[in-house]
Amino acid sequence: MSYRKDHQSSINETNYTQHIGSYTHYDGVDFSSVPTKKLEQLWRDTLEKGMHGLCFSMYEDGQKPGDIISEEQVNRRIQIIKPYTKWIRSFSCVEGNEHIPRVAHQNGLKTLVGAWLGNDKTMNDAEIESLIALAKEGCVDIAAVGNEVMYRGDLTEDELLEYINQVKEALPGIPVGYVDAYYEFSHRPRITEACDVILSNCYPYWEGCDIDHSLAHMQAMFGQAAHAGNGKKVIITETGWPSEGGSLKGAFSSKENAMKYFINAQLWSANDTIDMFYFSSFDESWKVGAEGDVGAYWGLWDKDEKLKFIED
Repeated sequence: MSYRKDHQSSINETNYTQHIGSYTHYDGVDFSSVPTKKLEQLWRDTLEKGMHGLCFSMYEDGQKPGDIISEEQVNRRIQIIKPYTKWIRSFSCVEGNEHIPRVAHQNGLKTLVGAWLGNDKTMNDAEIESLIALAKEGCVDIAAVGNEVMYRGDLTEDELLEYINQVKEALPGIPVGYVDAYYEFSHRPRITEACDVILSNCYPYWEGCDIDHSLAHMQAMFGQAAHAGNGKKVIITETGWPSEGGSLKGAFSSKENAMKYFINAQLWSANDTIDMFYFSSFDESWKVGAEGDVGAYWGLWDKDEKLKFIED
């Protein structure tokens, strides 16, 4: 998910509590008197406790979507992250992405598996067919049909609903949902109704929120998605904070802010039993582009698979 002009700071302090019944408000850690060394230790301690879920970063330096990725590369990266997470989220089911749920299950991890949909029907059909095949192999715990398709305008609502219903019909007993920004589920009730689970991306950074209000902002995003879902389970499928690369209004990317956001996000996830997939596992250089320099620095590990923020 990247910057969306129309939704910058769309939630403000006066309505943070609008849907508070959907979650337990958590103030988070007061970092005002925490020195950098202690912050690094808190970050490491939080990581060591583990998290619900982690978005899988597929591409090494020099690789990009469209490249064919080997099972060996997927396995190497899963071995690095598996001590820290119970679930892995993938974004596609072709070009080597199909290895992710298989290797994850072989390593005792659960999977939220996404079919990437765009404006190419042939590719969409291949994604859907592979998602269904992976699920029938027993490699899919939750199926995500599309990621931010409505935002990009790649499909109409009717076209997306057709894919969602195709997967639901093929995979009875497996929860099926669609991933998009939290507010889309308020704006598109037909899609929300079709989903078994609400798969919501929540990024205070991309709405220009300062780090001190970021946890409350994310909680309010979750609350809005939960209100739209009207009792359906809501999963935060992406949230995170970049460690460098620039700023957006009141949101500043830095090592310190990335650590603060991770700590508070994980504490709230654990305290209120919120299923959350943190974005992301590894830095990916290819993401510099539409997102600017900041796109390459969302990982907990750097592009060389070295854990960030910890000095040797």
